Amino acid sequence: MNLAEAKALGIKFTERKRIGRGVGSGLGKTSGRGHKGAKSRAGWSRRIGWEGGQMPIYRRLPKRGFNNKNFEKVFTVINVGDLDVFDTGAVVDLQAVLARGLTSKEKHSELFKVLGQGEVKKTLTLRVDAITQSAREKVEKAGGKVEIIEKRVHREKFVAKDGAKRKPGSPRIRRSSSKK
Repeated sequence: MNLAEAKALGIKFTERKRIGRGVGSGLGKTSGRGHKGAKSRAGWSRRIGWEGGQMPIYRRLPKRGFNNKNFEKVFTVINVGDLDVFDTGAVVDLQAVLARGLTSKEKHSELFKVLGQGEVKKTLTLRVDAITQSAREKVEKAGGKVEIIEKRVHREKFVAKDGAKRKPGSPRIRRSSSKK
């Protein structure tokens, strides 16, 4: 906005451009769209990344590197101070918290984490995927207990599917199945 427009008292809206109303208006004939081409036609809109038919940059450049964000752990988080809505002796897990409406699933995460802000006065049993040290201390101080949900255990590194161990760096033995 410029100062001249700001000082114009009583005028609420600027006048619209009346295009296509003859040569004398200054916006007749092509109505400010120039000559020919897609931009002069009705219904044209630019797609994001469109470069006029030229191979776009996202296709010209190679895909390189690794993005760890794809494998990031996303937790549905709640603070210890919010847990006082539960009855004494209750088992608090992700489903119980969602049922009470204390939080919503963050990015469709099945992981549940409790943070240490606030105070808890009731004896509760927490079933969580992760918990901060301060939150654990506060829950246990109030007489509650914390159960960590076990993660899926992967087989050890350098152990074959059949259970045979091999040394790091040693080549894998491929058993040929030659039948005579």
